[in-house]
Amino acid sequence: MAGSGRRPEHRGPPELFYDEAEARKYTQNSRVVEIQSQMSERAVELLGLPEDRPCLLLDVGCGSGLSGDYISEEGHYWIGMDISPAMLDVAVEREVEGDLLLADVGHGIPFRPGMFDGCISISAVQWLCNADKKSHSPPKRLYRFFSTLYTALARGSRAVLQLYPENSEQLELITAQAMRAGFTGGMVVDYPNSAKAKKFFLCLFVGTSGTLPKGLGTECASEELHQAKFTNERTRFRNVKGKSVKKSRDWILEKKERRRRQGKEVRADTKYTGRKRRPRF
Repeated sequence: MAGSGRRPEHRGPPELFYDEAEARKYTQNSRVVEIQSQMSERAVELLGLPEDRPCLLLDVGCGSGLSGDYISEEGHYWIGMDISPAMLDVAVEREVEGDLLLADVGHGIPFRPGMFDGCISISAVQWLCNADKKSHSPPKRLYRFFSTLYTALARGSRAVLQLYPENSEQLELITAQAMRAGFTGGMVVDYPNSAKAKKFFLCLFVGTSGTLPKGLGTECASEELHQAKFTNERTRFRNVKGKSVKKSRDWILEKKERRRRQGKEVRADTKYTGRKRRPRF
């Protein structure tokens, strides 16, 4: 169930697709590492974790531990699950800080009730929609995953699952099984008008009916009309593909404000902040 920084093509079960060669190539690809880190940052941000204490998170489809690296950088602890032995071998070689478990999440989440403060998953859940064996029933596997995940999460916590749905039917199947398992919430779509930067995050609430965060880049999108405001969200102004909005005036102002909240010295904002300089000849 290894997560990936690119839209996956279905070439058999993930434990076979991500063999030793693929696992190493994937982990050494700087572009994949960058995208994985950006999506992990966004997923953790959507969790809305408390800032005054470290949390224990579950990383579903942790792969070689790239998303776990970001969790560790934020000062949290994590346990990763993946179905690919090759991916987990690479994670062990990289000496990631999280604990690792070789498991098929379609069989359920094997942890005690209320153990985790949150869950993230990067590019993994869509694999459960594939019937790789005759015994596989995607609806049953998805329900088993979501129902046991719901139990393993603390009340009031969230799960944020970034995924690449192949079509609207697959998206509806995943969402329906999550709601059937007891979750509330829905889909947060970043950059809905961009073919390349568009990202789907299934944001699920446990035991409470929270307000869905607003997707990035939705200021001019129709989706904004269907999503409630979320005042506590710290919008990153970061394009998931690493282009356009980064370094913009809004992005710079938000970053400066974040540094002020951290007690750091920051130059005052002026009308020149974020303005591009003319090239010198």
